[in-house]
Amino acid sequence: MNFDWGFFWQNLLTPGPPFLQGLVLTVVISILAMAGALVVGLGIALLRRSRFAPLRVIASFYIWLIRGTPLLVQLVLIYTGFAAANVFRFQDVDLGGLLVKAAVQAAIVGLIINESAYISEIIRAGLDSVPIGQSEAAQALGMSGASAMRWIILPQALRLMVPPLGNSFNGLMKSTSILSVIGVSEMFLVSQSISAATFRTFEIFAVVAIYYLALTTIWTVIQAGIEKRLNARVGIEATVSPWQRLFGGRRGSVLTPVQQEA
Repeated sequence: MNFDWGFFWQNLLTPGPPFLQGLVLTVVISILAMAGALVVGLGIALLRRSRFAPLRVIASFYIWLIRGTPLLVQLVLIYTGFAAANVFRFQDVDLGGLLVKAAVQAAIVGLIINESAYISEIIRAGLDSVPIGQSEAAQALGMSGASAMRWIILPQALRLMVPPLGNSFNGLMKSTSILSVIGVSEMFLVSQSISAATFRTFEIFAVVAIYYLALTTIWTVIQAGIEKRLNARVGIEATVSPWQRLFGGRRGSVLTPVQQEA
């Protein structure tokens, strides 16, 4: 096998417009899907904590169903299955001159549904980690349940939820490669087209792997910055550096405010 270094470097350093459009679409879909999954996941997590048993059952069933079936199957059902059964059919939408294709809409919806089931458990675990006394103290001050959740419980739980939520977003970006099965022209599908036209399969998919690695690396650095800022708010200065998060290594010691004063 002859590895075409010229082809590799050309596509890595100066990719063509179709590849760049696929890259942008990958990022946009990932961000929109994660934002939607956070909203839906928070709603499911709150239902899991509800005092009403039917709501808890509905939330538990949703999580069981979505987590128990593959993302690929869910995407095909949402985009192709529902249309074939005359349940619902996605149509291209024109948003002020921006054409959002039906496959892209289905992809975002499918990723939101799939990711929200996992995110709901992350949020629920984070909320449960806050001592019950915090909620009781808020109620004693006359705060409603919604106000206590917004101003007291969520801010404290957020610091613990950021690491797993960040990892979920990393996984979501990589999962966008599956969207090629329903015809979304994201980075992976564009690369398949280039491979079919040039027969340089290894070279082009090596380029794709590097771009996915770059995306996840950039987000890992951003995530480390978010965690550092949240830790600083509660007096924790030492944390895992971006280098340690990427390549492993010894975790820095975490000092409590009392230890720092001593």
